[in-house]
Amino acid sequence: MARHETDREDLMAEATALRQRVELELPGVADHVVAGFRDNGGCSIYFGADPVFHFEADGALRRAFVAGDLYRSQGKTLARLTRTRADREVHLVRHDLDPAELAGFLAALRARVERLYGALADESARVVQQVPAQTDFRPRLVEVLSVARLLRLSEAIWKR
Repeated sequence: MARHETDREDLMAEATALRQRVELELPGVADHVVAGFRDNGGCSIYFGADPVFHFEADGALRRAFVAGDLYRSQGKTLARLTRTRADREVHLVRHDLDPAELAGFLAALRARVERLYGALADESARVVQQVPAQTDFRPRLVEVLSVARLLRLSEAIWKR
């Protein structure tokens, strides 16, 4: 794990694990959205450098990065992992979200997913660039977002 995180300058160039990816400009949104697909069918959506959401191929939320914290699925809730730094070490402090915290997290996620879904559905999202250039990923992304709107969590990533 890096000792110091920096904002991503070019998500399209850096997100090489996303073999198919698209950068979108949404009306009224300053940061561009980068979304793409891994070889295993999983989808990642970057709303600027933060927040970031990673979904399984079936649309279940696997993990997220929000406000500098990592969230990972525990199956029924999310664990928030907060980095704490000492002189030579970085520790992750774990907190499992309680039902109210989980509801708030999922409401914020839903708002972002719905805005992106709406912009794609009404074709107001403008493609800035995509890799590979000749393929239109918007229909596939709409399909994933329609499932992600259900806000299901994936199986627990790590067992206790």
